[in-house]
This record gives sequence, C-alpha cells and structure tokens, in this order.
Amino acid sequence: MNIKDLSQPGWQITDSLELYHVKAWGQGYFDINEAGHVVARPDPKGETTIDLHEVIQGLKARDITAPVVLRFPDILAHRLRRLHDAFARAIAENEYRNRYAAVYPIKVNQQRLVVEEVYRYGAEFGYGLEAGSKPELLAVMAMTENSPDRLIVCNGFKDDSYIETAMLATKLGRTIVPVVENFAELGLIIKQAARLNVRPRIGVRVKLASEGSGRWRDSAGEKSKFGLFITEILEVVEVLKTHDMLDCLKLVHCHPGSQLQDIRRIKDAINELAHVYAELKLLGAGLEYIDVGGGLGVDYDGSRTNFASSMNYNMQEYANDVVYRIASICDARGIDHPMIISESGRAIAAYHSVLVFNTLGRSALDNFRVTGKEDEGYAAGELPQPVLDLIEAYRDVSPRRLVECWHDALTAREQCLQMFNLGLMSLEFRGLAERLYWATCTKIREVARKLEKIPEELEDLESILSDIYFCNMSVFQSLPDSWAIEQLFPIMPLHRLDEEPKRRAVLADITCDSDGKIDRFVSHRDIKRTLEVHEINANDEYYLAAFLVGAYQETLGDLHNLFGDTHVVHIRLEDDGHWWIDEVVMGDTANLVLQYMEYDVAELYPALARDCERAIRAGRMTIAESQALKRFYEAELNGYAYLE
Repeated sequence: MNIKDLSQPGWQITDSLELYHVKAWGQGYFDINEAGHVVARPDPKGETTIDLHEVIQGLKARDITAPVVLRFPDILAHRLRRLHDAFARAIAENEYRNRYAAVYPIKVNQQRLVVEEVYRYGAEFGYGLEAGSKPELLAVMAMTENSPDRLIVCNGFKDDSYIETAMLATKLGRTIVPVVENFAELGLIIKQAARLNVRPRIGVRVKLASEGSGRWRDSAGEKSKFGLFITEILEVVEVLKTHDMLDCLKLVHCHPGSQLQDIRRIKDAINELAHVYAELKLLGAGLEYIDVGGGLGVDYDGSRTNFASSMNYNMQEYANDVVYRIASICDARGIDHPMIISESGRAIAAYHSVLVFNTLGRSALDNFRVTGKEDEGYAAGELPQPVLDLIEAYRDVSPRRLVECWHDALTAREQCLQMFNLGLMSLEFRGLAERLYWATCTKIREVARKLEKIPEELEDLESILSDIYFCNMSVFQSLPDSWAIEQLFPIMPLHRLDEEPKRRAVLADITCDSDGKIDRFVSHRDIKRTLEVHEINANDEYYLAAFLVGAYQETLGDLHNLFGDTHVVHIRLEDDGHWWIDEVVMGDTANLVLQYMEYDVAELYPALARDCERAIRAGRMTIAESQALKRFYEAELNGYAYLE
C-alpha cells in the first residue's frame, strides 16, 4: 500500500461524484474519470470523453494559461438536438399539425463564434436568431445571408432606424418579425413599410397577467417592462384594419420570465398566450407563429426542485406542456395549429462553457498552533485574566464541554480586544490571545466532527474556520451573476478527485474588492457556505472549474480592476476519440483594457522612457537597468491582464 493509500483510506471516485453532485447537475455532460480528473462528454450517452485537466496541461504547453474558458461546440450541438427532439416527441404524441423551431437570443452569449455555431448547428432544424437591439440586428442580418426560411425575431424597444433596418431586411428576403413592445412602434412599422413598399410580418408581445417565478418573477406580469396590455393589442388590431394590414400580424409573443423553476408558471403563461392567439386569429389576424419566449430553466444545482437555481421539470415535460396546451386551445376554437417558437437561450448555451482557474495561495485560520502551556514562563499576575481564560478554554475542550468552551473562548476574546483598545494590553499579549482563540476554535471543530449531531451553536464553525483560496480570476468579469444575483454555479476541483478533499474554503478573486468572492456552493437541495478542496501543494498548480457558465456570463462581465476577457478555447472531439483545439481567442492584454478606459496607450511607454532618462542622469539607474525596465514594461503592457 502506497503513502496515498494510507492517507486516503477508502476514498473513491464515487465519493467525489456524490460530494460535488456531478451526476445531478452535469446531465451526463460531465463526469470524473479513473485518474480523478473531470471529463466532458459531448454525447451524454456516449463513451468518449475529454479530460479537462489534460486539456489545461496541453494549453499550458502552448503558452495559454489559466484563467481560461473552455467551450465545447459538440455540447452546444447536442443541446440544440435535444431541444428539437423533445418538441418532436411532444408534437407526435399530441398529433400537433405544425412544427417547432427555436430562435436563439444572441444576448445570451453574443460572442461571434458561439452565435455562428448555434446558427450552423441549428440549420437542420430550421432554427433562427433573435435580436434585442439594433446592433444585434445588424450582426444577425449579416450572419443570416441567403437564409430566407430561417426566422429572425426582433425584440427590444425600437426607434425609427431599428424599424427601418428590419424593413430593409424584409426587402432582402429575410423572414423577419419585429415584435411591437410598445404601441408607438406600430406607427413606425407602418410608416417604414409604406416608404419601402414592403408587406411586413408583425408580432405583438402580450403583457401577461400570469406572474413569473424566482429571481425574475417581476419580468412577467402586469408590472413587467415587456409587452402590450390586451386593450392596446385590440387597438393594434383596429389600426392594422384601418391600413388594410391585419394579415401582416403574424406572431404573438410573451415573456413568461427567465430561469423559470416552477412548471406551473409555464403552464399558466402558455395557457394565457394560447387563448390570446386564438382570439386574435378569430378576429381575422393573419397569425402563423406563437412565440412562447424564454424561461426554460437550467438545473444549476441538480436538485430538480422549485428552487431559484434549479427547476422542478425537465426539457421533455416543458415541451409536452407547451405543445399540449396550444393544441388543446386551438382545437377547442377550431383554428389551425400555429408554428411554435421558443427563445430558450439559457437552456441551449449554459452547458457548453467551463471556466477554469488556478489557485494562487490560501489563508487559513487553523494554522495557529499553541501548546496549552502558554502560561509557563510568566510571573504570577503577568498574564491578563482573559488570556488565562483562553488557555483554560483550550485545555478543557472535550465532547462534554464543547459549547461551554466555545462560549468561554468568545467571551475571553472579546475582553482581550476591549483591553487592547483601552491600552491595557500589549501587542504581544494581543497576539497570544489571537493564537489561543483560533487554536481553541480549531480544536472544538475537530472534536465536533466526530459527533453524531453537531450542537446548533457550533453549526457555523466550519464556515468561520474555512480557508480563503485566492483564485486567478475576476468574479465580476467571468461570473457576474454569482455576485449580482447570487446565482449558484457548480464549482469543483478539476483534478485530484481520487483524493479526499480535507479543506473547506471560500473562493476569493484577484480584484481588490471585498465582494470579489464566492461563498455559496451547490449542495443537494441546499446551499453550502464552503467548498471542499484539497491542500495546495507547493510545487503543483491546483485548478478549480465553474460549470454551466455559457449563458450570460461572458456578455455581462465588466472590467473591474481592468481584468478583461479571459482566454477562450474551443475544444472539439474527433471521431477517433481524441480532442483537438478548434479555435483560440486570446484574452485581453493590459494595453487593450487600458484603451477601453480611454488611456492613450501610445503615450504610456514614452512617459516611462522619459523617467528612465531622468533616473540615469540622477544616478539612480544604469543604462542597462533602464533598458531592462523598459523591456519589462513593454512586455507587461502586451501581456495577459491576469496573473501568469
């Protein structure tokens, strides 16, 4: 038996799978191999995997260092097919007499390569794109070259030039539908259509009475920013009749919310929208499409519950409910089944991206060591009484006196701080009290871990004593939803998963902001305040990864502390089972992020060079030292914004 076997008795890969709930949130796309490394499986039912630690080592050999976002286009393709297949089954089971197509909202991940891949992989299913602004529409128009049958949906508030752009796309032959978000937009559509001599396809977004759920519950319902009230929609019908354009009203749309975790909210929204569709169709509108919007969730914690970071349904149940409810209402009203559109961007994109980052070091409170004999060597009365109380609390820790010793340590520590602040305790004794307090807490924790039930007052001790692992990334850039709305993302070590992780930690990024940390982690039907991690070995890099980050995170990230975009690498799987690098997008350099903030980078180097000459004249530097400094400065300006 080797040393590792002695130090890690009984720990198996299955223990790591259970600890980090990989099977639950991974949905078959992620697993752990026999080497203890996380692997990606582009086809959840397939046997072929991609070793992520092997990928990181391969990138390192190519001078591409962490932090890095790994994208797996094959997972993206599988998500698109899974969505299509779910609706295909629902359509067949319900004898639905039309088809389904997704439109991908590019706001979910606007990176060009991602949008191009979605559009390319979605071609066989007739999937389209959704634009929420004029710049997005300009990009979409170019990407949809020679694709007259694939739908473009235009959401967002629109001005005259946005509408003109949509009408020009109609003249180009695009199947494009500007959705009326507020009543004034209808007049712009009518005006530009007349000026450009086109018969537009028009959509209306319905302001549902049905409420949303979860973090985005207010994005649906009567107080939402999206859509028209029923009264306004009836006015739209009258205006279109007046202009002999009621046949141009082709689509009804709703926004039921984002990341809907409760299937009941989806049922309510679809039911209401389908009734609106049927009524408008009976009024003579030329409706052909029903757009159920977004809302299809992602089970970030794998609990399959009505929890903000989860969902109490799956993709098939979602498709079944959408198709069944639309079909039932249309059949009851005697109208044709419309083509079903959804904007399920999160469900499409989330799984295909993984953020990998390395740790830079840690801060640990249980490193303080004492002997329990700290009163020896001092004369009677020399040690302050609170320090003596801490020594006694440390000595007396036992299963029977855990809570009592905890209370004694808390009281003594508070008294020490008060005495120090009043000038009644030296810095030396303050330091001794600090060591004693944390050593006592650690001793209490170790005893408590062996109990069948931890006393309620000690339940937070693990969090109090947790390490801080410093990580080479910016929460604000790469995981903004973790900071802004407390979104949970699965986070775990990338390797060493055949070893028991004996440390508990919160993660701190490299920004100088106290909010730049992660202290909420996935746990089955709960939230953990610490993450199980391994000891950091001095000579080895320790990698962690955040999963399901393909939706919104890259586009919402900011430049806090001038940490810009990370490297992005597209990894594909060959038919022979080997992975290869399809595309590398290098992360932001220091000079690039400085330019974002309007620094004149061309002036930075000359300013430093002038100071070097001054230092040479003053005798503070030699010419050789000056040249070395300038070379270093120039290299750093052109280097990765993160730590290398």
